[in-house]
Amino acid sequence: MSTVATAARKTARKAKGDGHLRRAEILEAAERIFVADGYEGATIRKIADEVGVSSTALYMHFNDKACILHEIVEGVLSQLLVRNAECAALNLDPVVRLRMILEGYMRWGLEHPNAYQLVYCDRGPVSQASAPPSDLSHQCYEHFAGVVREIAAEGRLRTGSGDSAAQALWMGCHGVVALMVSRPNFGWAEPDELMRVALDGMLHGLVAD
Repeated sequence: MSTVATAARKTARKAKGDGHLRRAEILEAAERIFVADGYEGATIRKIADEVGVSSTALYMHFNDKACILHEIVEGVLSQLLVRNAECAALNLDPVVRLRMILEGYMRWGLEHPNAYQLVYCDRGPVSQASAPPSDLSHQCYEHFAGVVREIAAEGRLRTGSGDSAAQALWMGCHGVVALMVSRPNFGWAEPDELMRVALDGMLHGLVAD
């Protein structure tokens, strides 16, 4: 690297700041790089350059990139878990609660497209580097599936069991989010309309009034 380039890199470095804010910057930058370059293509150097700090400074916050990925996944799944638990506990008809959970899931995915891809679309590093968040994902699913099982126990499913219906509903909602996130230039209808139509079709097809 030339002397000029080295000097330019040094002047681009950020001054030492608040640890909590800098940690959040690192997580945001890493999330973008993991999605753009994949887990293997992402390096501590790339993440540090994106934030504008040295690799040494980044290591003061995280031991390695697996720790960074772990915290990203844990953070976004914790948000989804809170939403699912709150909806599941409401004193409402289970079909109403189910719709709330599914709509909340899709909105959450569209609000966090990079994290969503990391958690639910990437087949490699999430399962290898973040076992505890995988448990969070299971808890999220169980709150949702529990409501579907309530509907099944009331004899209101047109087809399938509580488990197969829950899995089919999750697959359908995942398709909406994954396609909108991965194909942003397709010319989709408004997200609210797409979610409404998807939920109407799935719930009317599965749940007897």
